[in-house]
Amino acid sequence: MTGYATREGAAPGFAWTWEIRSVNARGLDIRLRLPEGFGALEADLRKRVAAWAARGSVNVTLRLSRVQDGAASGVDPAAIAAALDALTQVRAAAEARGLPMAPPSPAEILNLRALAEATAPDELPGMEVFLADAEALLDAFVAMRQAEGAALQAVLSDQIDRVADLTGAARTAAAERSNRQADAFRENLQTLIEATDIDEARLAQELALLAVKSDVMEELDRLDAHVAAARELLTQGGAVGRKFDFLMQEFNREANTLCSKSQDAGLTAIGLDLKLAIDQTREQVQNVE
Repeated sequence: MTGYATREGAAPGFAWTWEIRSVNARGLDIRLRLPEGFGALEADLRKRVAAWAARGSVNVTLRLSRVQDGAASGVDPAAIAAALDALTQVRAAAEARGLPMAPPSPAEILNLRALAEATAPDELPGMEVFLADAEALLDAFVAMRQAEGAALQAVLSDQIDRVADLTGAARTAAAERSNRQADAFRENLQTLIEATDIDEARLAQELALLAVKSDVMEELDRLDAHVAAARELLTQGGAVGRKFDFLMQEFNREANTLCSKSQDAGLTAIGLDLKLAIDQTREQVQNVE
């Protein structure tokens, strides 16, 4: 979901800079910062951004300034005087209300004058000029997101492979644990039969119930199914971030159950590694649209 792009444009007497950036978010949140008098662009910009982004907090900014050609590059004394008069009025009003103001720098004064001149509606280029630039900006933005997405796909693929490898290791450890448990159960069963008058059938039934409760094959089968689903999402294309979010919750649920049922140090260690790999994958999934 993250991305960034910038584009500069110019017309006689004016220069502007477009900037778009996006960060992770649960849904799509589009925020526009446009100069005064550019409200006519807002609906069209929102529509164009929404056509390319399904999730993320997207900020689009347009900065506009007035420029002068070489023949008129000097400072206009009248404009500077007007700006200083305006600042004096603002300072007086602020101090009258107990709000002291720091002295403005020369650069701030010049910027104030340029901003005031640049917003004159009868001198601005047509809105179609800015929309054309915005379209080019979105093209650059999408290209960057696609490049980042390709890199993220490779990272997620490696992490899912890691989860698959650990699931396979857990399956092997669970089988070895089952053999050890079976031997222990038989020894314990024989000891109890010799030491007590307990019903052999009843005791065997209870031991079998314990074995069922500690069986983790169902969790491992579901983990394998989740790995297959994750790999399919990676190649599916489109907005798959929400599906990935849900899938990672299912991954984590099975890993937690595996650890709680392991009753074996080796299997527990693999389960903890599995939980770590799943959590690392979940963090990367937050970047997926």
